[in-house]
Amino acid sequence: MTAASTAQALSPEELDRPIRSAMPDLARQSAALKRLGITTPREAIFHLPFRYDDFSELRKLGDLAPDEKQSAVVRIGTVKIEPGFGRRPQRVIAQLTDDSGSAEAVWFGRRFVERRLTTGDEVVISGKVTMRGWRPQFTSPEFTPVGRESVHTARVVPVYPLAGGLTQKRVRELLARILERALPALDDPLTDAERDRLPRLADALGTVHFPEQAADVDAALDRLAFDELLALQLTLARARRARSGQKAPRIAVDAAELGSLLGALPFELTGDQRTAVNEVLADLATSRPMRRLLQGDVGSGKTAVAAIALAATVRGGWQGALMAPTEILARQHHAGLAPLLDALGVRAEFLSGSLGAARRRDVHEKLAAGMADVVIGTHAVISDGVELPRLGLAVVDEQHRFGVAQRAALQAKAGERDPHVLALTATPIPRTLALTFYGDLAISSIRELPPGRQPVRTEIRDRSALPKIQQFLADEAREGRQSFVVVPLVAESAALEAASAEAEAERLRDALPALRIGIVHGQQKAELRDGTMARFAAGELDVLVATTVIEVGIDIPNASVILIEDAERFGLAQLHQLRGRVGRGTQRSYCILLSDATDERSRERLEVLRGSNDGFVIAEADLALRGAGNLLGTRQAGLPPLRVASLFEPRHIRLAWAAKDLADRLLETDPTLSGRPALARAQAEFVAREEGDDADGN
Repeated sequence: MTAASTAQALSPEELDRPIRSAMPDLARQSAALKRLGITTPREAIFHLPFRYDDFSELRKLGDLAPDEKQSAVVRIGTVKIEPGFGRRPQRVIAQLTDDSGSAEAVWFGRRFVERRLTTGDEVVISGKVTMRGWRPQFTSPEFTPVGRESVHTARVVPVYPLAGGLTQKRVRELLARILERALPALDDPLTDAERDRLPRLADALGTVHFPEQAADVDAALDRLAFDELLALQLTLARARRARSGQKAPRIAVDAAELGSLLGALPFELTGDQRTAVNEVLADLATSRPMRRLLQGDVGSGKTAVAAIALAATVRGGWQGALMAPTEILARQHHAGLAPLLDALGVRAEFLSGSLGAARRRDVHEKLAAGMADVVIGTHAVISDGVELPRLGLAVVDEQHRFGVAQRAALQAKAGERDPHVLALTATPIPRTLALTFYGDLAISSIRELPPGRQPVRTEIRDRSALPKIQQFLADEAREGRQSFVVVPLVAESAALEAASAEAEAERLRDALPALRIGIVHGQQKAELRDGTMARFAAGELDVLVATTVIEVGIDIPNASVILIEDAERFGLAQLHQLRGRVGRGTQRSYCILLSDATDERSRERLEVLRGSNDGFVIAEADLALRGAGNLLGTRQAGLPPLRVASLFEPRHIRLAWAAKDLADRLLETDPTLSGRPALARAQAEFVAREEGDDADGN
């Protein structure tokens, strides 16, 4: 890490104190650290890099290769400053030499660099090299005097998430100082036997931040992944144990009554839907609380299965609730479910925070008095004023978007009884992952699509095809049809050469002035976002430019085209979800994947999507294609919010099984983990983090 320090190691208690008091020498830096979400030494320890730059190999200037990140020991020649003018920033240019040749280094807008360089200095320089004519050029490199140990040069260098005003160099230096004093105070929650050849926690964290060599990182990340997976498995195992003594209402439906329910529907169920209905009704007929996950593609008919389950619950003398993560999705559920439930003799009410006070009070009174059979809504369903005295079934749509406490609050509405719970997801989960990460849930799958559902034609195009694609959007609009344009970013980013929602909407307005174009993204206020979506749903807009906020919860049968820009930046499951926004009506629909990626893996992934409309096939292919490499800092829709463990890494799936076994053994001997406070804390922090990660944003 850094040169040996005489600073005293922190005590275990100081790990959780504010940095200002635990490390007074960093008091002036505490505000900057807070912008990164770091307020204590422990939080600093777990502020992990998201990638690394390998500058460990020292090369001669004559051996530098273009377009690679490299290091060299050089002598500084002349240093000059080129003043900026217009929009061009000031540049500092240094001439570099060694016994093999010469090069130059350039920094933009960093005048302080000139004060740190003197002709004749010998420095280690690390950065990306490009060729300027025949000479190599380092662009904005880091440098350190020869002989001085550094966390920036001639080594594997961590690259961290940043916040306003902070640089990688400053973050690395601050974290190195904190780690040096904090890691010795860190208790390892696992014994040597429980670790089973994985490194000690402090050693793993030290390596993840500042590895001696790139090959050391995988083993260190595996240890952090195991701890995270163990916390998840402890959470699931404790939930299973807590339910073991709970009782739910028995809701029995005989063959005649099931026949009347199915006969009241305005359509025939598919074979998969009938199987799912039978599995759900079998669960409802026992006093053991149902915990079932119903998974199926968009449009596969999960809502019809939920309608039968809710109707059976009401006919058994109980109430039902359906909770969705967004208002627009809740309203769509109400629009789709209410007619079905009405046909089945069930009274459904809608509830959301946007309702007026009088209307909200009326719904509360009907629910409390038992005059409403089913409530469909958002988080408002679990608000304090809502009483569901006979809640028998809770349906939770896209349950991964709700935290543990929110799901528990819905279940708590049932009072002393535990309601049955049916979770819905439109993100098919590969069997291996489902068994590993949803081991506490029974799983029903719907793979058949109802008759009449139009398959979506998927094509891959590069950016040179944009003029023709735009003309196609205009032609569709003239025919009265609508289109989505999805981009990966909200605003322009210098770090990513990707389209942004704002820039793309402006470009399309210039290119297609006759079209009515709207924009939605996660940084807008909910009212504006929902209002724009409502205008699109009402046909008042021809094109909706959006980020992945439209991934779930917007049903526009009139939408016939979805254009997904920089498609290689999305996961396969996410692309499939986005594609599900079209093909919901009777007209032929199209998904256009726009990508200039040339690497084989990106093209292979996109070809999988072009070749299949089956979400289960796509999920399995995603698992196979993404099996290699760590996805540090990524999340996958439909699965737990893991930050280190990769659900597409075979090593980590094996670790998850080991974590499940260890969690069961630990709770068998110590159900409350009272004798393992460090483990109890890790599990509690995992649950708290899930709650913190629960908010949408894109």
